[in-house]
Amino acid sequence: MDLSDQIFKPERYTYQDYLLWKGDWELVNGYPYAMAPSPNRNHQWFSSKFIQVANNALDLSTSNCDCYTYSELDWIINDESVVRPDCMIVCGNFTADFLNFPPTLIVEISSIKTKLGDRNIKYNLYELQGVSYYLLADTEKKLVEVYELINGKYAPMHETYFRLTNECSINLDVFNIWQLM
Repeated sequence: MDLSDQIFKPERYTYQDYLLWKGDWELVNGYPYAMAPSPNRNHQWFSSKFIQVANNALDLSTSNCDCYTYSELDWIINDESVVRPDCMIVCGNFTADFLNFPPTLIVEISSIKTKLGDRNIKYNLYELQGVSYYLLADTEKKLVEVYELINGKYAPMHETYFRLTNECSINLDVFNIWQLM
């Protein structure tokens, strides 16, 4: 290792380090990212409204859904990556206070401070980890972008029908949530 690697290469961390940190952090490939301060009013409004609309859609589904909504739940991807999506739909059972498998759907509510990371780092991370749906809500423009994982790559989606599992499909009109404000 030459001197430039020693000076300019940031230290990498693990989940064990993450457990000791104060404040709100995420860990991606061993690199820590400080989370933004408490979300603004529009962020909190969209988060709670998404959870409400998603829960209603799950309740109205005629299929056998073993899927649930969560807000701000840690997802431990591996020893070097821990993220806390704003909202998610998780299908299947787990008993821990964190998730250790990919959620089916993730919502990130972006702001000026988080937009770059949500659009690049998290988009690529979620795509690589096999998250079926990635929703990116923009609090400034009051828009929602929806991406569906098709053959290992995200593609824009303009429908409100989400197939969460082979047994569970829901109609979730995320494009009009902002109109409820």
